[in-house]
Amino acid sequence: MDALDASKLLNEELYSRQLYVLGSPAMQKIRGARVLLSGLQGLGAEVAKNLVLMGVGSLTLHDPHPTCWSDLAAQFLLSEQDLERSRAEASQELLAQLNRDVKVIMHTGDITEDLLLDFQVVALTAAKLEEQLKVGTLCHKHGVCFLAADTRGLVGQLFCDFGENFTVQDPTEAEPLTAAIQHISQGSPGVLTLRKGANTHCFCDGDLVTFSGIEGMVELNDCAPRSIHVREDGSLEIGDTATFSRYLRGGAIIEVKRPKTVRHVDAETVVGLAQDLEPLKWTEEEQLEQPLDEALVRTVALSSAGVLSPMVAILGAVAAQEVLKAISRTFMPLDQWLYFDALDCLPEDGELLPSPEDCSPRGSRYDGQIAVFGADFQEKLSRQHYLLVGAGAIGCELLKGFALVGLGAGKSGRLTVADMDHIELSNLSRQFLFRSQDIGRPKAEVAAAAAQGLNPDLQVIPLTYPLDPTTEDIYGDNFFSRVDGVAAALDSFQARRYVAARCTHYLKPLLEAGTSGTRGSAKVFVPHVTEAYRAPASAAASEDTSYPVCTVRYFPSTAEHTLQWARNEFEGLFRLSAETINHHQQAHSSLTDMDGAQTLTLLKSVFGVLRQRPQNWQDCVAWALGHWELCFHYGIKQLLRHLPPEKVLEDGTRFWSGPKRCPQPLEFDTNQDTHLLYIWAAANLYAQMHGLPDSRDWTALRELLKLLPQPDPQQMVPIFPSNPELASASAEFGPEQLKELNKALEVWSVGPPLKPLMFEKDDDSNFHVDFVAAAASLRCQNYGIPPVNRAQSKLIVGQIIPAIATTTAAVAGLVILELYKVVGGPRPRSAFRHSYLHLAENYFIRYMPFAPAIQMFHHLKWTCWDRLKVSAGQPERTLESLLAHLQEQHGLRVRMLLHHPALLYSARWSPEKQAQCLPLRVTELVQRVTGQEPAPGPRVLVLQLSCEDEEEDIAFPPLHYEL
Repeated sequence: MDALDASKLLNEELYSRQLYVLGSPAMQKIRGARVLLSGLQGLGAEVAKNLVLMGVGSLTLHDPHPTCWSDLAAQFLLSEQDLERSRAEASQELLAQLNRDVKVIMHTGDITEDLLLDFQVVALTAAKLEEQLKVGTLCHKHGVCFLAADTRGLVGQLFCDFGENFTVQDPTEAEPLTAAIQHISQGSPGVLTLRKGANTHCFCDGDLVTFSGIEGMVELNDCAPRSIHVREDGSLEIGDTATFSRYLRGGAIIEVKRPKTVRHVDAETVVGLAQDLEPLKWTEEEQLEQPLDEALVRTVALSSAGVLSPMVAILGAVAAQEVLKAISRTFMPLDQWLYFDALDCLPEDGELLPSPEDCSPRGSRYDGQIAVFGADFQEKLSRQHYLLVGAGAIGCELLKGFALVGLGAGKSGRLTVADMDHIELSNLSRQFLFRSQDIGRPKAEVAAAAAQGLNPDLQVIPLTYPLDPTTEDIYGDNFFSRVDGVAAALDSFQARRYVAARCTHYLKPLLEAGTSGTRGSAKVFVPHVTEAYRAPASAAASEDTSYPVCTVRYFPSTAEHTLQWARNEFEGLFRLSAETINHHQQAHSSLTDMDGAQTLTLLKSVFGVLRQRPQNWQDCVAWALGHWELCFHYGIKQLLRHLPPEKVLEDGTRFWSGPKRCPQPLEFDTNQDTHLLYIWAAANLYAQMHGLPDSRDWTALRELLKLLPQPDPQQMVPIFPSNPELASASAEFGPEQLKELNKALEVWSVGPPLKPLMFEKDDDSNFHVDFVAAAASLRCQNYGIPPVNRAQSKLIVGQIIPAIATTTAAVAGLVILELYKVVGGPRPRSAFRHSYLHLAENYFIRYMPFAPAIQMFHHLKWTCWDRLKVSAGQPERTLESLLAHLQEQHGLRVRMLLHHPALLYSARWSPEKQAQCLPLRVTELVQRVTGQEPAPGPRVLVLQLSCEDEEEDIAFPPLHYEL
C-alpha cells in the first residue's frame, strides 16, 4: 500500500485530534504501514490497542500460547471464556472492532527470516532473550525496525533498533517558529527586523528559514531554506538581498526544521559489549564500602512475579509511540534503551511486604496482581467506592485500568462515572471503550457498560449530570460521604479547579491526569499529606484569552485576532440574527425597542443587499457576495477614509505603525479559491438558516458569480463609528435608516422562524469551520498578516486539545500506580509521585509532591486541608454567640463573615445594622440574606471569614458550622 493509497483511507474527522499531533504526511505513512507484533499478554495487548486506535495500516498478531489466569490481570482483550485459547486468536476480533480501518491479521506459524521481510516494524513483547537476539539480528540485517519490550511486576524495559542510518524528518513536536516582519533591507547581507513584540530569542545562529506573505521583496516568498545569523540587537542577517525588489510591508519568517540522523546497534552487539566488560571483582574493602543492596534485590525479585495493568499501560504506550516514530520518521526515537520501575508502590518498610502465602495464586483474574501486592490488598481494592469525573480518552483508559485491578469490584464496592457529553466520531481514535454504533449516546452510560464487559464483577453507576455548582444537590454531602476517592479526567482547568475544591472540602484524595499531544501529566493529592491541586497560572489564563474589541474589529495584528473576528461574524450572522428576528416575530417589537446600535448593525448585515427573505440558492449567493464586498472591500475603504494611511498623531508618529497594520481592500476574484470558499460557505450557512436547500457544486457557483451584478455600495451598512480609533461602538443610525430597517424586519418576520446555527467544530460537512477559516484568511490578506491553514483555524477556534492514544494510556497507567499507594493505607509524602512525560522528546520525570503550605495567624496554624468546626448547638446559637465563640476559643476577632458569597456580617456596619443581625440565629440570618432555606437532614454550612489585624495574603480555613 503506497502513500497515495493510504491517503485515500485517511478519515480526517476520525483522526482529527491525532492529526494535530503528527500531521497529515506522518498519518499517511502510518495508514500504509505493516507491523508485526509478537506476544499478546498484557503488554502486547496495550501496544496492539494503541496501534489500532491510531490507524496503522495492518497489524499482524503472533502468540500461539494459551490464555491463563494470570493474563487476565492486565490483558483486557481476554476473559475467563478464553482460558486455554491462544492469545492471538482470542484478541484478534476485539482488536479489529476498535478500528475497522485497520487490517488485523493472525499469524500462527514461526517467525522466520522471510516473514520479517513483509514488515516495516517488528515488535516483541514478553519474549525470551534468545528470541529477542535472533529476531533483532535478522531485522537489523534487513533494515526492519525492531522493538523488544517487557514488564515484570513493577519493573519494565524497552529496546529499540531502527538501524544504522535512520533519518528523522520532523524531530520535534513543536510547530515551526513563525514571526512577523517589520522590515528587510536590501544588501549583502540583508537584515531583517522583527515586529515589536516578537520573541527575538526564539531564533538561533544557523537556523534555516523561509518566508511568506511579503509584499515588495517577493523573491523571498517560499524561497529555498536560508541560514540566518542573529545580531546583538536581535535583528537577523538572512543572506544576500541586494538584487531583490524593495521591501514594502508584511510577511512572516518561518523556521524550517532540520532532519536528524540516528545510528542504532543491534541487540546482539549490545550483549557482546556487555560480555566484553571486565567482571566486577571487588576487593573485601570495596565490598565493605559498596555492599550489595540485598533488600533492593529481594524487593525487585518479589515484585517481578506478577503482571500489573498500569505497568503494561505505561510501557505499552511508549512502545507504540516508538513504533509510530519508526513508521513516520516523526519525533526522535529513544536512545535504544528505556528502564522504568515503580518500586515506590511497595511499602517502604520491608516488614510490611505481603507474605508468600498472601501472594500465592487463587485461580483468580487478579492472580497477576496478587502475586505482587497480596490477596489482602486485593480485597481492600474491591471494597473501594471511587468517583471518576470524565469518560473521555483518559477516562476510558482509567476505567479499563480500574476494571483490571478490580477497583470497586466487590459486593460493597463500586465506581461512579460522571460525564454529560455524548460520543462523537472524533472520539473513537482515542476512547477505546466506544464503537461507531455508539455515536450520539451518552459517554458515561456506554463507558460504564463497556467497563463491566471487561470485568463482570465491576459495579459501575453512570451519571450524565455535570459536576459543577449547579448540581451540588446531586453531588452533595450524602454522595461524597460514601466516596473513598476521586479520579479526574477533565479537559478544562475550570472543571479541574471545581472538582479539586470539592475534594478539598470533603477531604478526599484526588488522582488527576491531563494530556496535550505527546505531553502528559499525572498527579496525586492526598489530604494532610500533599498540597491541594492548583491549576497552572499560565494554562488557566489561556482558557480565558480575550482581545480588545477595537483590536479585533479594526486593528488585528495576529491570525488569532482575525479568527476571533471571524468567529464573531459567524455568531452574529447565523445565530444571533436569527434569534433576534424570531424574537421580533413572537413579541411584535420594533427596532426602537431593541438593545442598541449593535443589534441594528447585525440586522442590516443579515438583510444585506436583499429586499426580502431569500427564496432560492441564487439569493443566498447574492447575499454572500454582498457581504464579502462589505467586509473585505467597502468596509476597509471606509476605515481608510476615517484613518488614511498617511495619518500622523500629535506626537509626530504615524498612526499605522507598531502593531497597527494598515489594511488594503481586496478585489473579488472568482479565480481565487479563498474568495470562492467564503461565498460557498456563507451562502450555504445563509440557506440553512432560512430553511433552503444548500449546494455543493463548486463549479456551478463559480459560473453563477460571473452572472450576478456587482453589489451596490449604497446598500452597504456603515459598520464603523465616526471615530474608530477612540470608540468600540457600532454603527450610528438616523431616523431614515431606522425606518428602512423596520420595514425590512417586517418583511423578514413573515414566514417560518429562522434556524439559529450553533457553531459545531467537529462536523466537517456543515460549512462552519469553512466559513471561519475563509473569513479569517481574507482578513489576514486585508491586513498583511500571515494566515493559518484550515486545520490550524479549527484548532484555535474550536479550542481543540491535540491528543493521541499513547499519551492517554501512559498517564492513566501512572495514575493507577498512585492509586495503589492511596488505597494501600497511610503513606508518607515521600511515597507519592507526580509525573510528567513528553513522548515526542523522550522526556520522563517523576517527583515527590510538595507538602501543604502552613499558614499562621497569632497562635493558629493550618493548611488548605484544615477547617474550623463549630457546632450549632441546641438551641441553635445566634450570630453574636458565634462571633464570641470564635474570639474566646481561637482568638479571632471577625471582620467579615460570608456564605456563598453573600455577606452575612461586617464589623464595618453601623451599630444599628449590627444590632439587627447579631440576635438572629445563624441559619435564620443565612436564609434572610440568601433567600434560600437550608436543605433538610444532617448538613454543614460553610462560611468564610476574615479577621482584624490579618495580612492580605492570609486565607483563613473555612468555618464548618455543623447543624
